[in-house]
Amino acid sequence: METKTARLTILIDPIKKKALEDLCASQDITTSQVVRQLIRDYLEQNGIEYATKPKPLSSNATSR
Repeated sequence: METKTARLTILIDPIKKKALEDLCASQDITTSQVVRQLIRDYLEQNGIEYATKPKPLSSNATSR
């Protein structure tokens, strides 16, 4: 889990911004949550590792 945050400023067409905000509101999610997920997905698709990436569960773990 991320412990610190940094600001990322982007420029976006106002019509797309409004559409995104409306969609996010209808899904009870913030635009920041959507952007963070898009960034995580993009990094994963490109094989980029980073310090706060959740570690996969060990395949050696036993079930009880």
